[in-house]
Amino acid sequence: MNQRILAAHAQARAHLLSQQTCPAHWQGELSSSALSTATALVALHQVDAQQHAEPIRQGTRWLVQHQNRDGGWGDTVISKSNLSTTLLCWSALRLCGLQGEEAARVRQSRALADAWIQGQVGSLEPQAIQQAVIGRYGRDKTFSVPILMLCAISGTLGPQAWRRVLPLPFELAAFPRSWFGALGLPVVSYALPALIAIGYARFFHAPPSWWNPLRWVRALLWDRISPMLRTLQPSSGGYLEATPLTSFVTMALASAGEQVHPCVPGAVDFLRRSMRTDGSWPIDTNLATWGTTLAVKALGKITPEITAWLLRQQYQETHPFTHAAPGGWAWTDLPGGVPDADDTSGAVIALHHAGMQVKTPAQQGMAWLLQLQNRDGGIPTFCRGWGTLPFDRSTPEITAHALLAWWTWLPPTDPEPAFLQATQRALAYLQRVQHQDGSWSPLWFGNEHTPQEENPVYGTAMVVSYLTGQPRLHDLARDLVQRGAHYLRRVQRPDGAFGGDESAPATVEETAVAAHALMSLPDPQMRQSGLRAVEWLLSATQDGSTFASAPIGLYFARLWYHERLYPIIWTVQALRRACEITAPQPPQG
Repeated sequence: MNQRILAAHAQARAHLLSQQTCPAHWQGELSSSALSTATALVALHQVDAQQHAEPIRQGTRWLVQHQNRDGGWGDTVISKSNLSTTLLCWSALRLCGLQGEEAARVRQSRALADAWIQGQVGSLEPQAIQQAVIGRYGRDKTFSVPILMLCAISGTLGPQAWRRVLPLPFELAAFPRSWFGALGLPVVSYALPALIAIGYARFFHAPPSWWNPLRWVRALLWDRISPMLRTLQPSSGGYLEATPLTSFVTMALASAGEQVHPCVPGAVDFLRRSMRTDGSWPIDTNLATWGTTLAVKALGKITPEITAWLLRQQYQETHPFTHAAPGGWAWTDLPGGVPDADDTSGAVIALHHAGMQVKTPAQQGMAWLLQLQNRDGGIPTFCRGWGTLPFDRSTPEITAHALLAWWTWLPPTDPEPAFLQATQRALAYLQRVQHQDGSWSPLWFGNEHTPQEENPVYGTAMVVSYLTGQPRLHDLARDLVQRGAHYLRRVQRPDGAFGGDESAPATVEETAVAAHALMSLPDPQMRQSGLRAVEWLLSATQDGSTFASAPIGLYFARLWYHERLYPIIWTVQALRRACEITAPQPPQG
């Protein structure tokens, strides 16, 4: 068995290295997205349907070709159909259509979608669709309002369409950024461009009554707020490098007669450049920084080229989008990225492999994470204090990641008081949010096959792995770790594999991270459970040579994706740990 693990590790490691498209980093590949494709088509159609006729035609064909058999669309080509994506694709096909023989295929596709939506919503009546969308997202308007707007633009919300689009208070963008947490914006922190553009489009098409003061306040403030969209736009033209967000901003402005707005040309150029040769769009350009730090941790080493590249990605100035302080890292090396806690933690940990010569930037990253800690002791993704909506709240896996980042560099015997106090607060937070069964629910990863679409296996595995990553941290978190590990053992499938919970289908990603977590513990029973998971991995990956991706990643507003690197990286990490605990000497390099 040990020789098989060693050989599989070598094979998987070689495969991971072969995916390094650039000498200094991994770029990866995000799955194509029906949702992104639909939003891009509508945006281009609104700006100039004739000028962009060819990409619209290619994208429309792709949507028709990748419709699920049940008539709906999922976020990826291997995802279950869901209401949000199906409504967007159904509406985009109505707006864009095709000519000649292809038009018949579009009509057939829309007819299948009609039946699927009726089965989910009960009817195709605009009010029923509106209520279904609002019900899916609750008071978080980050995604419900853009969906309703696209339906209104495409003509699938009836004659009073814009009245069915919930208004957004775009005038709040005129307030100082430091007030946003207290103002309780109805969208999450990273969606400010959507708040502005969609809020204005809704006001333009369906303004309040003439006697309502908001009508005059909003009209007067638009000239002041409008330039912010250009200020917030990165040089690439794509907000957050994300096709959906960029598309929603573009179609909103174009629908309101703002086709010549200064941000539109750059946004359109971004959308044209982001289109893939098959006619589809991904949700984001790449997760290069995230993928690279994960790869470094899995391999257990870093090259001088990767070190230099990572150091170049550290933000040295206050970020114009979120006003984040210098010292953090984003998920991508592209200009549309925004510093966040998960990528900053990953970079700080990865840089430790480079030694003390990078201590100063690592300490800057540690301090950046420290100032991000929320009052509840947890670490949010982007902004401290924006805790009213799910994607701005503290989250357990990011909190544990930050703890490992701190303790990777802190001296175990005499840590700085500020970090020790922050650690105690973070561990108290993790204790409060640990479920009765010992699991944690993550924010940025889920599973379509679990009852609440959550992924307690991934969340628990990551928290356990992070908290056991340094001996002193493990000592402080021993009880939390033990409860989490017992949860993982309880939900392991008879064949050794893991899914999102005890009933979900097994995936390479979830099995690999759970195996790594269990093998990180000194308990022989836990390690044995981890090795059982490794046996399943060996079979599923054909001894580290083939890797099937699963859509367990969650992007903004619960948008699913899969990433080509995830199953490779996490398998390498699990096999490397298996080598360490079954062989006298761990593999070198």
